[in-house]
Amino acid sequence: MTATGCGLAPEHPLPDRGFALRYEKPAAADKAGHRFLRDGALADLAVAALNSSLDLPYPVTVVARSCHGEGTGYDPDTHRIELCYDDLAEERELFAAAGDANPDEPLSEVVRETIYHEAGHALIDALDLPDEGDRAEEDAADRFAQVLLLDHDPEGDATLLTAARAYELSAAAETTPDPSDEHAPDATRAESHRCAVYGAFPTRHKSLATPARTACPTTWTHTRDTWTHALTPYLRH
Repeated sequence: MTATGCGLAPEHPLPDRGFALRYEKPAAADKAGHRFLRDGALADLAVAALNSSLDLPYPVTVVARSCHGEGTGYDPDTHRIELCYDDLAEERELFAAAGDANPDEPLSEVVRETIYHEAGHALIDALDLPDEGDRAEEDAADRFAQVLLLDHDPEGDATLLTAARAYELSAAAETTPDPSDEHAPDATRAESHRCAVYGAFPTRHKSLATPARTACPTTWTHTRDTWTHALTPYLRH
C-alpha cells in the first residue's frame, strides 16, 4: 500500500543507508498508540532486526505518525514507510473484542509483521523487481515478511501465527472484502501465513497439518529460495 504525508523534521540526521526510525508527535486521539510503540520499543527492535539482516544502499525511513485514516504504507518516491498510530487502536479492538485479556501482547506481534510487510515493499522497490500489479506486489511483500521472520527470527513463527489470527478476526468482522483493496482478502492472507509456518516447521506445528496444507512445505521452500535469491545483493552474511 502506498502512503504519503508530511511530518515533522527528523530528530536526528538520517543515516546514508539502511532503515531508520522517526517518531512524530501524535494527534490527541492517538497518544495511546504513540506511547505503546515508544514504551515497548517495538518499531525500534523491528528496524534493528531489518538492519542486522539487510544492507540497503540508501536510507528508508520508518515514520511513526498519526495518519488520520490514511493507513500504514510505503511511499516509493520518498523511500518512506508510514506506521500509523491510529491503526493500532483498530487492531487492539479486534483482540479485545475476541476476549484477549491483554490485547497489547498480540498487538505487539502485529506491529512487527506490519513493519516487515512494508519493508518488503521497500525491497521490491530497491531491487526493481518486475511490476506484476498491486495484488502481486502485496502478496510478495507478505512473503518477504514470512522469509524474514521464519528464516531470521527464532520467534518469527509465533509472530506470523498471531498476524494470521488478526487477519482472521478482521475477516470475521468485515465479511465483504473491499473490492478496491489491492491486498488479498484477510482470510487468504491468514492462510498464507499459516501455510508458511507449517511449511517451514511441520514437526513443530503438527496441529496446523491439514490435507489442504500438504503442499505447504514445497510452497515455503519456493518462497524462501525466491526471496533469498532476490535479496542476495543486500543480505548480510
